Amino acid sequence: MMGETLRPEARMWGLPGRSYDGISFGLSDTISHTVQALWPRPGERILDIGTGTGWAARLAAWRGASVTGVDIAPGMLEAAEALSAGFVPRPVFQQAAAEELPFRDKSFDGVISTYGVIFSREPSRAVAEMARVLRPGGRLALATWADEPDGYIARFFALVGEWSDAPPPPASPFDWGRSSWLNAIVGERFKIDIREQVTTLYAPDVATVWNEYVTGFGPVAATYAALPQDQRDGFRAAFEEFHRPFASSLGLAVPRLALVVRGVRL
Repeated sequence: MMGETLRPEARMWGLPGRSYDGISFGLSDTISHTVQALWPRPGERILDIGTGTGWAARLAAWRGASVTGVDIAPGMLEAAEALSAGFVPRPVFQQAAAEELPFRDKSFDGVISTYGVIFSREPSRAVAEMARVLRPGGRLALATWADEPDGYIARFFALVGEWSDAPPPPASPFDWGRSSWLNAIVGERFKIDIREQVTTLYAPDVATVWNEYVTGFGPVAATYAALPQDQRDGFRAAFEEFHRPFASSLGLAVPRLALVVRGVRL
């Protein structure tokens, strides 16, 4: 697939390359807890969907699992490969979309996705694919953004959308943040448990958060790059103003409501 025409969103997400690892660092609390929710065991076959720079894949490998990480963005996969050097067993990475997993039925003991599969074009098909590649009784663990219209994440993406000409995603990632949707769509194939978790971003100041996102987060980096020069300062000012209420004399603390979903394949 590496030579095929890339989806526009694959180019966007892959744009920061290794710099995206700073964004994963800011999400590392939930990533770690989602790996705990999966609890990979030595020798188990684990699939990480939307692996990004491979944080969850490496944590699962550290537990002794045989891990395959997939992502639609070559830029992410190149970074994941480089950052995973020296891990034993070393995760394997390949390009694939959640809706078209290139694996045989019942190939894995566990599937994990930390804020990755929620951006799939066809969520129901992605759920079906996760179920297909899992053996019966296999385990599922997801980190998703809670559907909280007034929360930080919804307002963050709304801010980026105000400055971007990119079309909205074909399916809302916040569908995955509603218990009713998860029970109806994921619960059709998995017995699931859903827990809320606040994942907090700590940073010294708003300028630091801006620098992390404009260099490391595809939607912000692509939006900034596409703006005319005379609008870029305005985007940065709006971004920093949005984050200023989270600041104190000791730095920023930005709470973000997430869900950790555990499942077992029926």
